[in-house]
Amino acid sequence: MEFQHEDGRYFITSPDGKLLAEVVYPRIDDGKNVVIERTYVDPSLRGQGIAGKLVKLVVDEARRDNFLIEPLCTFAAKEFQRRSEYADVLRPTK
Repeated sequence: MEFQHEDGRYFITSPDGKLLAEVVYPRIDDGKNVVIERTYVDPSLRGQGIAGKLVKLVVDEARRDNFLIEPLCTFAAKEFQRRSEYADVLRPTK
């Protein structure tokens, strides 16, 4: 399964254009960091680890492009709690 990318978004669509999964992460802090505000996986694809893969894509991009992530969406917040290896890109909250 290959993910598509646009600025602030990784996603998968079906051949007919239906959104099947996405993670949305707009820039914050004058463009220096991002916030994961939404993950979505269509019910037909749930249980395959796709949401985790989408979050990991953002984590990998953060490491490559040197920004931090604030995981606001419930799923992303849980991923950051479960995966201590993501601590290096976690944006401290005040």
